[in-house]
Amino acid sequence: ASMSLFSWLFTLWPCSTPSLLLLGFMGRQLGLRVGLQVVQTVTCSRFGTSIDQGLFQDGDVVIGGLFSLYYKPPAIDHDFTQLPDYKSCTGLENLPLQYVYAMVFALEEINHSTTLLPGVKLGYHIHDSCKFISLYFIMSSGDLPVPLVIGGDSSVTAKILSRILGPLSVPLMSYTASCPCLSDRRQFPNFFRTMPSDIYQARAIAHLAINFNWTWIGAVVANNDYGLMAIKEETQGAGVCLAFVETLRRENIMSDARRAALTIQASTARVILIFTWYTDVRELFLQLTKINVTDRQFLASEAWSTSGDLLQNPSTSKVASGVLGVAIRSSAIPGFENYLRNLNPFRRPDEKFLREFWEKMFSCSPGTSLPLCNGTESLERVQNLFTDTSQLRVTYNVYLAVYAAAHALHNLLSCPDSNSPPGNNSCSYPKHIKPIEVLQYLNNVNFTTPQGEMFYFQGADIPAKYDLVNWQNTPKGQLKLVLVGRVDGFDLHLNESAIQWSTGSSRVPVSVCSESCRPGTRMATKKGEPVCCFDCIPCAEGEISNKTDSPHCERCPSEFWSNAERTACIPRQLDFLSFNETLGITLTTVAVSGATVTTAVFVVFLYYRQTPMVRANNSELSFLLLLSLKLCFLCSLVFIGRPSVWACRFQQAAFGISFVLCVSCLKVKTIVVLAAFRSARPGGEALMKWFGPGQQRGSVCLFTCIQVFICIIWLSLSPPVPQPDFEIPGLKVTLKCAMASVVGFSLVLGYIGLLACTSLLLAFLARKLPDNFNEAKLITFSMLIFCAVWVAFVPAYVSSPGKYAVAVEIFAILASSYGLLFCIFAPKCFIILLRPEKNTKKHLMAR
Repeated sequence: ASMSLFSWLFTLWPCSTPSLLLLGFMGRQLGLRVGLQVVQTVTCSRFGTSIDQGLFQDGDVVIGGLFSLYYKPPAIDHDFTQLPDYKSCTGLENLPLQYVYAMVFALEEINHSTTLLPGVKLGYHIHDSCKFISLYFIMSSGDLPVPLVIGGDSSVTAKILSRILGPLSVPLMSYTASCPCLSDRRQFPNFFRTMPSDIYQARAIAHLAINFNWTWIGAVVANNDYGLMAIKEETQGAGVCLAFVETLRRENIMSDARRAALTIQASTARVILIFTWYTDVRELFLQLTKINVTDRQFLASEAWSTSGDLLQNPSTSKVASGVLGVAIRSSAIPGFENYLRNLNPFRRPDEKFLREFWEKMFSCSPGTSLPLCNGTESLERVQNLFTDTSQLRVTYNVYLAVYAAAHALHNLLSCPDSNSPPGNNSCSYPKHIKPIEVLQYLNNVNFTTPQGEMFYFQGADIPAKYDLVNWQNTPKGQLKLVLVGRVDGFDLHLNESAIQWSTGSSRVPVSVCSESCRPGTRMATKKGEPVCCFDCIPCAEGEISNKTDSPHCERCPSEFWSNAERTACIPRQLDFLSFNETLGITLTTVAVSGATVTTAVFVVFLYYRQTPMVRANNSELSFLLLLSLKLCFLCSLVFIGRPSVWACRFQQAAFGISFVLCVSCLKVKTIVVLAAFRSARPGGEALMKWFGPGQQRGSVCLFTCIQVFICIIWLSLSPPVPQPDFEIPGLKVTLKCAMASVVGFSLVLGYIGLLACTSLLLAFLARKLPDNFNEAKLITFSMLIFCAVWVAFVPAYVSSPGKYAVAVEIFAILASSYGLLFCIFAPKCFIILLRPEKNTKKHLMAR
């Protein structure tokens, strides 16, 4: 292929001896082993000799054209030390011939224009890049006759041509080269193209996959820059994971296609991207047909998305049905179809390609048994790729290339204006045009095409425009190409309702590694697998995800909580220990029962107040103790119900003062017992003077006032306030009395604990005093229970969530109150009510 490029290039310029050195230099730049022996075998001649094969038209400015008109099977190994074997270039292809005449048509159209290049005639030198074999030298001592070349039917060809023409500053404009590498102006400063870069094609395919939620696709690519670029540059970076990547090599196409077909069959991917040539796709589809794989949705690159060979192949129609592809944008060229159908080699006797096409088309080749062509044949009713102008794609690219060249030449030949490059202050003339001048003006070309489109270059490239096509079944069982959308730059315009999928229905195929995670769950990537393969993990309590395939769950604000489905945050419900719930009713019943029992005991003691049992241990303190116990039972009710500002303040004050009053009575009772027995000893008569009834009442009042003072200070400076407890997770948030000052609450509990501990110590010391009914023993047991309850209360209170912390405090109050009530008063009531014979002073004083 590279040798044929040299062959063509040497036809553009006259022979010159210094070109031998340049040829050797170019060969080394391209990695070709071209030696002087090869060059010396070349026949040096001018255009117009008998060996010239092409289309020629002289003009004021001549534009070069290079097209691959003949089919050449791919070579397995290229030996560039030998001249290529052109006998393999057989069979004139119809579509490339249409490209040739699109260039000729555009040039003739421009030559007839009164506004574009008026008075300047454009000529052309067009050659076949496959079959032409004469080598000519690249440059001469004079000016270059061809200032611009339209050619490079592939990216590889364009690279070679651009590097050869680069040192000469000759612009190369390709109509099909799409490799992104050609956009590099440092490597290819003289390259232009009317074909968008594959970067945009791959991006369009990625957008299609995203649009239809295809995140798990397979890929079959050509084993060169064309296929690998699409995979690496765009598809993986767009959130689309590749289940597999199979490469097809032309030299091993049958085995590679068979392997790729088996991979497609085994894969869970239902959408397959094929980024290779139509000849490779044909073999792949044949292999898929053999193993009956007809349920895959194929995405086509522009290299085969409009292939008539595949569309008209009945053996692969089941596999190919529903193909969705990106195609080179199509556009109508007014008058072109009429121009083609009026072509006749008898009116164009010098056009060898047209004559060969004519003889093949109408089976009138000379030198055979077939009749001779007589010129009466016509293309009016001929239907083939050459005459088909319904969807002009590459043909339109060639047409645009000619107009881009013409507008650059027009600006160059015009006197300097605003469109002139900087530093150009003189008028140019057709016979003195230099390639570097054309190159400068091509960089700034900007015009409106005859079809009304804006055309300009962005470096080497043009703005990306594609068609989106769909292969649909016809009633006759054949496939037809249907336009279903367009790509304009980054915008995707798609008529989804017009698409016929591979399944034959209008339902979009599903191709995912993992099913979408519904709202209320999040994606968790599986270890060692692509990001498209994941598990769906339910959101934790208090977190939500309200969209499909959410990568993470979002925590609700503190005032809100997640609903049962974890899809929305809803306001949290206030919760507190209520009188209406079971726990509240139970605690209320126990508290009221305790107060009732305490009242009953009070009545019993009041009724039997003159008996020795009641009078023995200071009946006044006993009545005060019963009153304080009743307050303890009743104060627990303040903790139940909706907390309010005053309720929060009152409940802690009532609790603290009631228990201090209760424990103070017990402490004074114990002290009285100790003092009574001490005073019975010789010399201790004066001791009871200090613990008379007045002193006892004063002591209780003093101990209680200290607690009252603590409560006043605490509730004045930093009282507890009702506050929702957002720290506890759950839909229900507890409204509790928050302790603004832990120190104040600790002082209240600490003071109660101090009194209780001293009472326990004193009662323990008085437990063995001689008396048949020593109340110190009862106080000891009651204080043990009291202290045990409140020691257990602290960890239970801290660890209990929400309203259960309040329930724990109520339970501690009730348990300690019941302990004091039964330990102290139950034995006395038993004797008073059931053993009245023991309710005597003699019995009580007996040892």
